[in-house]
Amino acid sequence: MLQCTARSLSAFRLPTMMPTKRTLHTRRTVVLSVVASSLTALATQVVAQPAPPLRLLVGFPAGGSTDAVARHLAHALADLLQRPVVVDNRPGAGGQIAAQALKAAAPDGNTIFLSNSHALAMIPLTIRQPGYDPVRDFAPVSLVAISNDVLGVNPQVVGDVRTLRGLVEWANANPGKGNIGVPALASDPDFGVRILAKEFKANVLPIPYRGDGPVVQDLVAGQIPAGIGSVGALLPYVKAGKLRIVAIGAPSRLSSLPDVATYAEQGLSGYGVSGFVGLVAPAGTPRELLVRLNEVTVAVVRSPGFASKLAELGVVATPSTADELALRISETTKAFGGMVERSGYKIP
Repeated sequence: MLQCTARSLSAFRLPTMMPTKRTLHTRRTVVLSVVASSLTALATQVVAQPAPPLRLLVGFPAGGSTDAVARHLAHALADLLQRPVVVDNRPGAGGQIAAQALKAAAPDGNTIFLSNSHALAMIPLTIRQPGYDPVRDFAPVSLVAISNDVLGVNPQVVGDVRTLRGLVEWANANPGKGNIGVPALASDPDFGVRILAKEFKANVLPIPYRGDGPVVQDLVAGQIPAGIGSVGALLPYVKAGKLRIVAIGAPSRLSSLPDVATYAEQGLSGYGVSGFVGLVAPAGTPRELLVRLNEVTVAVVRSPGFASKLAELGVVATPSTADELALRISETTKAFGGMVERSGYKIP
């Protein structure tokens, strides 16, 4: 019978293998190789998925003043943010279509709307169901510019008319020809012409367009004798001698046109609220993204280069906080409400 002792069994045990330096080095090499491969794959994935372009909605066609401001802003924002900024023109209904597009956009900071005062303060007063509420559906970012409208005439059509009263006299002497182009139906220029017709007993009629770009085109071509648009849209043609400005839609005269009187100075009081251009985002956009958008926008608007480009358009670069923009929207809405009531306009 075979007898085994503990001592004898120990002879059959396999020896324990202690890791050598070479083994440890091999293991480290494998681990580092795996980590390096993972990091390379991750880096490749990040490079392959760049940040999407920032979409800048504009409610008017190319060639108008708001579009010009938008393109200067987009270029400067792209440089600061190091990402593409694409101007997305959604013309029609005085900016209503672009406003609706902003409401439908995801609140992720990738879509913003450069709007004039019409879409933010007038449309809600004149359309029963505009499809958006500026207070509920939008988050204010920053004011960008102050832009005043002017009334221009074509000297080839109206002759030596240089004042508001002169235009009224010409229109009354030429029945059926006193058409005045305005950038949008039920806009403050539209109501201004209605008030002019009512209070000056003028034979004039507002003709709505899709922005001041097309207004100026027809005005220069002589298709209409007079038109209202931003200073920037009309000024190049004034300097070229093709158009003449006869009234300023502002509380006071403009430094760029010191010899042209305001509507109030010419007897048409209550019309001449300074328009504005502001930046808004969809409601629900995270606060940190809104703060960042405000920071970069204010930096651009305060820059001498941007201010100089806007000055060439007859527009004053004006930055603000988000709260200041919200207040301006509220105050402009009240002022526009007075114009709507005074014109006798009824919401259809």
